[in-house]
Amino acid sequence: AIVTELLYPTSRLLQNITGLLTARNKPIFGDNAFAHESGIHQHGVLSNLETYEIMKPESIGRNRESLAMGRHSGKHALIEKIRQFNLTLDEDQFNQVFQLFTEVADKKKEVYDDDLLIIVASVLNSVSTGFKMEYFHVFTGNTIMPAATVKITKDDEVLVGSETGDGPVDALFKAIENCTGYVGELEEYTIQAVGHGQDAQGHVKISVNFGGISVIGKGSSTDVIKASALAYLNAINHYLVQENTGK
Repeated sequence: AIVTELLYPTSRLLQNITGLLTARNKPIFGDNAFAHESGIHQHGVLSNLETYEIMKPESIGRNRESLAMGRHSGKHALIEKIRQFNLTLDEDQFNQVFQLFTEVADKKKEVYDDDLLIIVASVLNSVSTGFKMEYFHVFTGNTIMPAATVKITKDDEVLVGSETGDGPVDALFKAIENCTGYVGELEEYTIQAVGHGQDAQGHVKISVNFGGISVIGKGSSTDVIKASALAYLNAINHYLVQENTGK
């Protein structure tokens, strides 16, 4: 009578109660459990999920994040990512994209989907890169109502919006929703330090539900407010990709 789909949500609840984050390499519940960056691992999983996965992430209430793109990723994984974007490239275009991808991957620990879309756009010169943050302003304090203003672009469209909220991140998320027109329900919000010292980068990972579809968003910056904004835009752009692919 165990409802296995509630195992992962229960794990997240326990983390929220205790304030202790699960290690990335923790079996089943860690962020790396269903993520594959090694080229040979990605090729194996794309050929047959059971090569490296003994269970489906959906069976324990997780979203699938099978392909973590990085310096160890190979061409098979990149082909699959581009297919997920519902894009078609000829051999020469793909080789250009792969070359640019490897250059970015050598500089970043993880290459996000937004990074890949920008790379593809630079080769095709005709692909929408989704919503992009131009700037944001946040006003907060213990004696004022937190407020945020953002400027976002999408292709040639310029969007500006302002909102108040319970805190700077809440106000920023609402301002982004105001601009983009996409309103989601925040299911998970996690911040982890990448590196050491006061100038370490903050890595924000969120899960957002848009009309019954849960998507993951990620962002990194030495400013955790900026990282939060980038993560939310990343989630919206992920949803756009799924929405467009569905159409």
